[in-house]
Amino acid sequence: MIIRPLVRSLCAGAMVLAASIGFIAPGVASPPSDQHRAPRAPALPEGLSALSWVVADATTGDVLASRAPHMHLPPASTLKTLFALTVLPKLPAEKLHTVSPADLAGLGAGSSQVGVQEGRAYRVADLWRGVFLRSGGDAVHVLAAMNGGVQKTIADMRQRAEELGADDTRVMSPDGYDTPGQYSSAYDLALFGRAGLADPAFAQYCSTAVASFPGGVDSDGRVGSSFEIQNTNRLLTGTTDVDPYPGLIGIKNGYTTLAGNTLIAAAHRGNRTLIVTVMNPQAGSVYEEARSLLDWGFAADDKVQPVGALRPAGVNPAVLHRAKANTKPTAEAAPLPAQAPPADGTSHSDAHAGLMSPIGMAAVGALLVSLVGSLWLLRRRMRR
Repeated sequence: MIIRPLVRSLCAGAMVLAASIGFIAPGVASPPSDQHRAPRAPALPEGLSALSWVVADATTGDVLASRAPHMHLPPASTLKTLFALTVLPKLPAEKLHTVSPADLAGLGAGSSQVGVQEGRAYRVADLWRGVFLRSGGDAVHVLAAMNGGVQKTIADMRQRAEELGADDTRVMSPDGYDTPGQYSSAYDLALFGRAGLADPAFAQYCSTAVASFPGGVDSDGRVGSSFEIQNTNRLLTGTTDVDPYPGLIGIKNGYTTLAGNTLIAAAHRGNRTLIVTVMNPQAGSVYEEARSLLDWGFAADDKVQPVGALRPAGVNPAVLHRAKANTKPTAEAAPLPAQAPPADGTSHSDAHAGLMSPIGMAAVGALLVSLVGSLWLLRRRMRR
């Protein structure tokens, strides 16, 4: 009888700690959504299956609702947004670079590619379109080489994440390729998306639906045949099974075996711009879950109290530059891989996720309080 209160307190404290640090064991449902609703506010969408998601106001940084926002998960190609935030300001758009074999060394097997060829010269702006529209890992590696190499770029990305307050992100590859120990969170991806919208160049690239990618110039000055590339973000371009979302600005989608489908999407309506991040839906489409969250966010305008805020507060993209694509989509976007089967998608590091964050520290405190109370109760009963 004496042991039962102790066990109950330990279990309660452990549940608080597990929910706060974002560790969800395989087969266990995601924690409930965070939302402070006024009586007139719409209910959150039904059927959301993503392990983690965030809805935030791009201008104020207010987080309107979320589920497990700090859960550590593989980000897939959405990590390319941090790559762009890090490298894009350093390289002039018109700079030409001739691709060497070393530039493409280390490109992961099965990586998405835009079609960069060794021995040909490309403008930086064209390489960025290859990154944003076709998620080209080959373009990422060339730009990383221009930045001083992959390892330097990884170090730079870690520093940039730290500057942005992205405490949930650990970079191990510049392109989001599945790499042991690499993770991010829905919260951090929203940070990256918001910071990107404050940069006109980033905003233009991420909102371009269709572009012409050059064949490059060889050593003899001959220009290769160019070809059309279309953005793989289905909410931007639309496909036979996904309608384009009205007012969508774009940003970045991703997919790997470990990450499942991931997405950062931003849309503008009236005088409001929202950012939604969705990580690894366990059923259904990442695009439809993002669509339902955007719809909810616009319907909840001024009807919900924020549950948090994107750091740093100084980032305020009050004026967003939504670039118009050079041409309208003329063909259906290349289909994305099928949804991965349900999986926990976590790394060994996830068990320690958020322990040093304010929420994680609060959870540790709650656990300690539970332990102290249980020990006091045990001692009191023993005295009897």
